[in-house]
Amino acid sequence: MKILVVGSGGREHAIVWKLAQSPKVDKIYCAPGNPGIADLAECVNITAEDCDALCQFAKENDIDLTVVGPEVPLTEGITDQFQKEGLKVFGPNKKCAQLEGSKAFTKEFLIRHRIPTAQYKEFTDLTEIKKEVGLFGYPMVIKADGLAAGKGVVIAEDKETALKAFDEMMADKVFGRAGDKVVVEEFLTGIETSILCFVDGNTIVPMVPAQDYKKIFDNDEGPNTGGMGTYSPSLIYDDKLDQKINEKILTPIIEGFKKDDLDFRGILFIGLMIQNKEPKVLEFNVRFGDPETQTVLTRLETDLVDIMESVLEGRLTEQKIQWSTKKTVCVVMASGGYPGRYEKGKLISGLNDIDEKVIVFHAGTKEKDGKIMTNGGRVLGVTAWGDTIEDAQDKAYENIKRISFEGAYYRKDIGKLLIKT
Repeated sequence: MKILVVGSGGREHAIVWKLAQSPKVDKIYCAPGNPGIADLAECVNITAEDCDALCQFAKENDIDLTVVGPEVPLTEGITDQFQKEGLKVFGPNKKCAQLEGSKAFTKEFLIRHRIPTAQYKEFTDLTEIKKEVGLFGYPMVIKADGLAAGKGVVIAEDKETALKAFDEMMADKVFGRAGDKVVVEEFLTGIETSILCFVDGNTIVPMVPAQDYKKIFDNDEGPNTGGMGTYSPSLIYDDKLDQKINEKILTPIIEGFKKDDLDFRGILFIGLMIQNKEPKVLEFNVRFGDPETQTVLTRLETDLVDIMESVLEGRLTEQKIQWSTKKTVCVVMASGGYPGRYEKGKLISGLNDIDEKVIVFHAGTKEKDGKIMTNGGRVLGVTAWGDTIEDAQDKAYENIKRISFEGAYYRKDIGKLLIKT
């Protein structure tokens, strides 16, 4: 079969890497892809947001399955468009994609179906939100309602910081239309973790858990990023927590989908805060997480094509899914200055000096005159396996030292259990 993967980041590199292992797959295209993906697939010069061109390409090239990586085309309705043309596509429709496209939509869903989450209030008027600054105390969580590339969240420690965030989001429009509505939440303490789930409309099946590190600096300090690294399995998981998540989170979610007529088929990413051994939902994403995918799919032993087909055909309950007992760690190498301003076009060296059992997933790279250059904030995801988290951690950091580019930055504590109180 011929597969088209939409996207150009580390997540898409991991997806292509896993799909390429399937005996069912004859050819993979990736639009637009990146130099790392180009080793496994034919890259096509179409942006992930150009749904019309992607649909036309899929028709002209007899694509059997399109896998959508990023959130933007999903929220814009790429799945609906492909389905109208009779094309098979993996990813939820536009209605379901609101679970990522609107923080308020998600909070309303969670409250309506009594799924544990933080208290919240939504605002569309700058004057009104300023009147209620600090309504849940400090620190307070301030979120742009729409998509903001993982950066539309501010943790305000005081009134001054909160007021500045309100102005930037709602008046200055630093996140564009995403800040037309702002959601304010109570601040939750505990340990943050995440679960990626396969969902076929009737069944939700969690993958192995992973822990992401959102903050730019060690010890979870500094501004939020799209993710500076991850490891799997999350060290906080045990049978009791797993049971609670199934009963209090997963079962109500799938029942809520049915009640709300949300025919969700694809990947549901659930961000969780574990507080006093009780799980609460922080956020939903409607696609594979990045960089969680890099550590989760590298542990998947079942053919990913088989799983995706079972999701689309509504027979996920029949699909057996096997996971490796190996532990995985992914450390993100970022451009200096990220998540703020940073420079592109820096020469990357050392990519050919990596150990055989370590994978470097390309996130923000480009090729120029046969050389690999930086082309984004998060540049590479160095991913390693081990019998323990510590083994995988050691391998990842040992190999990351062999790679260099001007201004390269990475956290030194990926794989450690950080507890914020």
